[in-house]
Amino acid sequence: MTIAVETVGASEHVFVPDASTTKHYRNALGTFTTGVAVVTVKTPNGPIGMTVNSFTSASLDPPLVLWSPAKSSSRYEAFMAAEHFAIHVLSAEQDLISTRFTRGGLGFDDLPWQENSEGVPVIPGTLARFECALANRHDAGDHTLILGRVLRAAHREGEPLCFSRGTFGRFQSH
Repeated sequence: MTIAVETVGASEHVFVPDASTTKHYRNALGTFTTGVAVVTVKTPNGPIGMTVNSFTSASLDPPLVLWSPAKSSSRYEAFMAAEHFAIHVLSAEQDLISTRFTRGGLGFDDLPWQENSEGVPVIPGTLARFECALANRHDAGDHTLILGRVLRAAHREGEPLCFSRGTFGRFQSH
């Protein structure tokens, strides 16, 4: 059940997140603009990746980052088995790379990539890259939080690819 509340100049919907308010909950979460990243791992069947917006810094000392795959993902088990992974932060011009690693995307087909010293597939030219060793995993409902210790990092100048309310875009500076 949602309750519409009048605020100054807008209407606010107050609700308790549950099965009947899933759409409202997703819409509320979607108001938080995030960056877009692709996480990659090596599997016995070759390299795979997953587009995510659940990436964040967790610690500067030691250098730790966090991301969270959905347990419902067909690639979930491959990421759970990985001891090393790479997180690639995409630039505003790399929205086509993001779609390669969504459900039904082309993945690594015809995409230039390299293998790092841990055997992880690395996509050159992304806005930033964090090459990680698994530090820890934590159950988080329908997702798992994966904490990685950053072994190497790289970055370049450019605008980030942003995701908000189900749409890719750019950050507009004034």
